[in-house]
Amino acid sequence: MDKIRNFCIIAHIDHGKSTIADRMMELTGTVSQREMKSQLLDSMELEREKGITIKLAPVQMKWKEHTLNLIDTPGHVDFSYEVSRSLQAVETAVLVVDATQGIQAQTLANVYLALEQDLYIIPVINKVDLPAADVEKVSSQIINLLGCKAEDIILASGKTGQGVADILDTIIKKAPSPHPDTEQGSARALIFDSYFDDYRGVILYVRVFSGTIPKNVEIRMMAAEANGIALEVGALTPKMTPAASLDAGDIGYIVTNLKTTREAKVGDTVTLAKQPATKPLPGYKDVLPFVYAGFFPVSNDQYQDLKDAVEKLALSDSALHFEPENSPILGFGLRIGFLGLLHMDIIRERLEREFNLDLVVTNPSTNYEVTTTDGEDLNIRSASDLPDQSTIVEIREPWVKGEIILPQNMIGGVLGLINEKRGRQTNLSYIEDRAVIDFEAPMANLLTDFYDQLKSITSGYASFNYELADYRAEDLVRLDFLVAGNRMDALSIMCHRSEADALGREITKKLKAVIPRQNFEVALQAAIGAKIIARETIGAYRKDVTVKIHTGDRDRKAKLLEKQKKGKARMKRFGKIDIPSEAFTVMLKRD
Repeated sequence: MDKIRNFCIIAHIDHGKSTIADRMMELTGTVSQREMKSQLLDSMELEREKGITIKLAPVQMKWKEHTLNLIDTPGHVDFSYEVSRSLQAVETAVLVVDATQGIQAQTLANVYLALEQDLYIIPVINKVDLPAADVEKVSSQIINLLGCKAEDIILASGKTGQGVADILDTIIKKAPSPHPDTEQGSARALIFDSYFDDYRGVILYVRVFSGTIPKNVEIRMMAAEANGIALEVGALTPKMTPAASLDAGDIGYIVTNLKTTREAKVGDTVTLAKQPATKPLPGYKDVLPFVYAGFFPVSNDQYQDLKDAVEKLALSDSALHFEPENSPILGFGLRIGFLGLLHMDIIRERLEREFNLDLVVTNPSTNYEVTTTDGEDLNIRSASDLPDQSTIVEIREPWVKGEIILPQNMIGGVLGLINEKRGRQTNLSYIEDRAVIDFEAPMANLLTDFYDQLKSITSGYASFNYELADYRAEDLVRLDFLVAGNRMDALSIMCHRSEADALGREITKKLKAVIPRQNFEVALQAAIGAKIIARETIGAYRKDVTVKIHTGDRDRKAKLLEKQKKGKARMKRFGKIDIPSEAFTVMLKRD
C-alpha cells in the first residue's frame, strides 16, 4: 500500500486541470505521443467543444516505482457533486490556481470540500508562462487561504510542461499513502461513479478501502441492497486494463451484470455477497435536483422518442429525475429535475444532438413545500399543482447560500443586484485586492438571469458559487394568466406577492405581442386568485362590411353594422383561441 498514491485535481473553471492531467500522462508514459491529444480525459463531444469537464475521469499512472491514481474533476458549480465524490476516494488534492486570475469562487468551494474530508493539499500555480501571470500576488492569496509556506507552492505550466515533474515528485514524497481500513477481513469499496455501456452493462468506478475484490465473484451494493457479479475488474490507464483483482488502496473499475445504474448508485458501498461487511462506508447521500423544467417535443409523435432518450441519459446520470407531464397547449412531455442551469443546458443539447429531437423547454422553476390546513405536507414542482389558496397554511421556498468573488471597486453594483433578487448579504471579507461577498437569496430569483446580470455588472470579473441552504416560509402567490377569460394552467408561475404586479404587467405585454389577432377582441389578464392585477387587449380585425353598398342609404349601413356586431359578440362567446407554442417560449424570456 505504501507504493500507492491516490489524488485528484481541483480548481475553478478554466484554470487548467485537464491540461495538467495531459502533461502528467505524457511524462509518466501512460499515453504514447501518437495517441496524445489535448484534454484527453474529456471524452464527450460536448466536453471537447465547450472546453469544460462534465464527468470526472480516473486514470492510473506509474512514476518512480509508485502507482499514482489520478481523478480529473469538473470545475463547474453544477457538477460540484462529482467533485465531492472524487474527494471521498482519495487522500490528496492538487489545488490548481490560474496565475492570471488568482483565487475564484469555485477554488474556495473546492478547498472547503477538501478540508472537510481532511485531505492533504498540494498548491500549484498554473499558467506561469503567460505574460499576464502575477505569481507573487497569487502566491500570497494561496498562503492567506491555506496557511502554507511560499516554498510549498509549485509553479507550473500545463502548456509547456514546466513544473509537472515537481508535482509528481511532491505527491510521492509528501502525500500520504492509503491507510489500512480498521474493518479488516471483509471487502469494502466506494462507488464514486457509475455509467451504462450499451455493450457491457453497468460499469462502476470504485476505490477499494479494505479486502480484495477478485474477478467473477458475487458482489453486493449495501444501500441499494442489490446483488451482481464482477464480470471483470481492472485499472484505467486511461483504457480499461483487466487485472485478476482489485486490492485495498486501489482505484479501478468493475464491469457488472446489472441492468441499470439505479441499482449501483454513486456513493454506495460494494462488498462481497458471501462475506458482507457489517457497516457501509461513510459519504453516501442522494443527490436531489432543485431546478425543474418541462421538456415537450415540438410534434407529439416524438413523445416516445423523448422518453426513451431521457431514460438512456438517466442510466449514466444518477442526478437526473423525471416524470410525465401533460399540458393543454404543448401536449405530452416530461418534467425533468436538474442540479442547476448548466446541467439543464447540457442535457438539452445532448437530447437535441444525440437523439435528433426538436424540443420546447418551459421556464425553469424550483420546488416548493406546502403545508395545508389538514396538516399535510406537499412537495409542489410547478405552479399548476398548487392546491386551492384557502386550504394553504404556508408555502416554503428553497433558499441558497451564495459566495461571489470580485474586484473591490465593483461591490456596490453587486450588492444592489442581490437586494433586487430579494437576497441578503451576510458577510463581506477580503483576500488581498479581491472581495468575497457571502449572501442568501431565494433559489427561484437566481434561476433565470442572475448569472448573466452579475457578469455584465462586473465586466465578467466576478465568479459565483452556491449551495442549497434550507426552505423558508414566504408570502408566495400563484400568478395565473387568462386568455379571453380562460385560465391557462401551463402559463401559471409562482412568485413573491411584492413582485406579482410588475411580473403580471410585463408578461401580459409579451403575450400581446405573440398571440395572433382574431376577428373579435381578446382580453389578456394576469390574476392572483379572483383578483385581476394587469390587463392588455388584443384588438379585433376591422372588416368593412358596408363596402358593397353603392347608395348612401344610412339605414342599410346601420343594419349591416348591427349584424356584424352581433356576430362578433357571438364569436367572443364561443370563439376558440389557438395559442402558438412560440407564445410560450417568448413569454418566458425575461428582459
